[in-house]
Amino acid sequence: MSRKVVVTCAITGGSLAVLAKHPDIPKTPSQIAEAALEAAKAGAAVVHIHVRDPETGAPSNRLELYEQVVKKLRDAATDVIINLTCGMDGELALESLDPVKLSKATTLKTPMGRCIQAIKLQPELATLDCGTMNFGQTLYVARMSDLREMATLMRDAGVKPELECFDLGHIENAKTLIREGKIDGHPLFQFCLGTGYGAPAAPIAMQAMRDILPAGAVWGGFGCGVDEMLVVGQLVAMGGHVRVGLEDNIYIRRGVLASNAQLVENAVGIIERMGASVATPAEAREILGVVKRG
Repeated sequence: MSRKVVVTCAITGGSLAVLAKHPDIPKTPSQIAEAALEAAKAGAAVVHIHVRDPETGAPSNRLELYEQVVKKLRDAATDVIINLTCGMDGELALESLDPVKLSKATTLKTPMGRCIQAIKLQPELATLDCGTMNFGQTLYVARMSDLREMATLMRDAGVKPELECFDLGHIENAKTLIREGKIDGHPLFQFCLGTGYGAPAAPIAMQAMRDILPAGAVWGGFGCGVDEMLVVGQLVAMGGHVRVGLEDNIYIRRGVLASNAQLVENAVGIIERMGASVATPAEAREILGVVKRG
């Protein structure tokens, strides 16, 4: 029997700059939900959800926007696993160092403020970015105290964290949470590759990250931009699961803008040509160790 690969589609992301490059990036809750359902029909078992201001398209973390998207997905006839981001509202930007002064671009909130959508809406999955990191001149803040509190909040709400790791050290942070009992069941890791601010989308990096995972971990990853489909093939060959979508790459081929469904179809084709098969949502829930909610 061929190995089952879980395909995640990251629908819209949190980048503002991408709007100038792709006019059809989903912005409203209806557009995001529709694109997610189209991706599910194309073969995605999981949809990873950010939300945007419906008027401007700017990245948002407003609970009511998540509520609208989740309701539309749960009311639909198409089954799909919902994965809500908890990676927003964690940015710290400095206007000056002497004296230390925060920039107006700072969005940093408390751990509860950053994962309230997961606590209130209780999706099957929610992301937990496992370390502080640089995004250009902006710092994403994820201290161990933040990670412990967010992991505990998710655990108590029955939401499985997807442990997003941009570097080897993030995996070590996640392993600390596991040792401390903050993560229930088999941990789920996501390797975030080729972002420009962490591990490159190179086989040696993927192998190093895979090789230090704890026993029993379920894992997958994604590459950004031109690396997206190359990483799909490499991950499948190494035994991992995959993610594609407009959050990570907006082109189906050079110069040709993609839809989420097209990117999923492309990934499905790679998976099947490599002798594996695509997991259904029901099969993915068994693999990931979650139950259907809502």
